[in-house]
Amino acid sequence: MQPVSRSSVCLLGGTGFVGSRLAARLLRAGHTVTVLSRDPERHKNLLVMPGLTLERCDLYAAAELADHLRGYDVVVNLVGILNERGFGGRGFRKAHTQLTEIAIDAARAAGVRRFLQVSSLGAAEDAPSHYLRSKGAAERRVRERAGPMEWTIYRPSVIFGPGDSFLNRFAALLAAVPWVLPLAMPDAKLQPVHVDDVVEALRRGVEGSTPSGATFELGGPRVMTLREVVGFVATCTGRRRVILGLPRIVSRVQALVMDFVPGRPFSSDNYRSLTVDSVCAEDGFALLGLRPRSMEGSAPAFLGARESNARLSRWRRRAGHD
Repeated sequence: MQPVSRSSVCLLGGTGFVGSRLAARLLRAGHTVTVLSRDPERHKNLLVMPGLTLERCDLYAAAELADHLRGYDVVVNLVGILNERGFGGRGFRKAHTQLTEIAIDAARAAGVRRFLQVSSLGAAEDAPSHYLRSKGAAERRVRERAGPMEWTIYRPSVIFGPGDSFLNRFAALLAAVPWVLPLAMPDAKLQPVHVDDVVEALRRGVEGSTPSGATFELGGPRVMTLREVVGFVATCTGRRRVILGLPRIVSRVQALVMDFVPGRPFSSDNYRSLTVDSVCAEDGFALLGLRPRSMEGSAPAFLGARESNARLSRWRRRAGHD
């Protein structure tokens, strides 16, 4: 398969954290990029990117979506939610599984050549959480329904970077509590990955430099527990807090209570997802010829380090850096 020098690319979920950075990267590489949204007025800030097209479209309307996708070389599906409004998994199935099925069928009908699906580490139809089950079911839809289209699936661990809702959320929590932060599932294992490394992997998929029919697991260079991640954020932000790791049963109770807190900072489904380690079984970045950046080396720049260089250097040494 020969790399494509320039492609016309349509992003579903392109208004989000990963999607907006992917749009900027693709535009810099010379591709034409369109972002579909059912409410483009809310996302007019994206139009500061020279060359970006923002169009109104109901992604769940199959015929309307197929019409919008005609003439595009590549479709990238980045649509995802971390929590649903209800409790039975219906919201996850709609946003992940149903939308993927509609998108893959619409792309085929429109004559799109390549379909990229952003999933999640741990996605499986027998996983313990609605989030991971719906992502697993979406992957199966891509594999079964892509037909003649080339397709690639990307399964990142938790994604961090400037403006993220991961490290920045913990920074806000640390700022909100005076002395002790009770932390659910402190021993959950994660492999945090920088957003721009995920974006670079996707760019290569857009340009056809990755094999069709492949699934790439994307994780950073270091596996960390959730307690270690929060401790790192505390160091970077200068918030001296005791991190009180909660036993699993107490974590579950906390999640049940948080189910009814506005905004759901933590939910029962989040708890169930954390029972599955978000760690790569295979190094997808190595397969792509990429070397991901470390959280220790890049996050202090946007978290606002306040501690001494010596303390941050200690984290880098633990991560195997100079």
